[in-house]
Amino acid sequence: MDPPDPRTGADDPTPDEAHDVAESRGLTPGATAFLGLGISIGLCLAIFVGGGVLLDGWLHWSPFGLLAGLAVGVAMAVSMVVATVRKYL
Repeated sequence: MDPPDPRTGADDPTPDEAHDVAESRGLTPGATAFLGLGISIGLCLAIFVGGGVLLDGWLHWSPFGLLAGLAVGVAMAVSMVVATVRKYL
């Protein structure tokens, strides 16, 4: 049996095999994972803090709506970070 011709790429790994090799070597996540994580954190905080501020203005509960929105936003952001980090452990 002849060895595969290196010019044809016949023995190149498929994308799934390349991903498995990268995982087995313990490679770190790419820039897109960190970008997505930053956007998730920002959106969690912006949505819940903004909702708290709106709630303060509507019900005149200042600053309790803001603080509640901040607490929920931070909790959601932490859960997103934990879920993302678990993928790479």
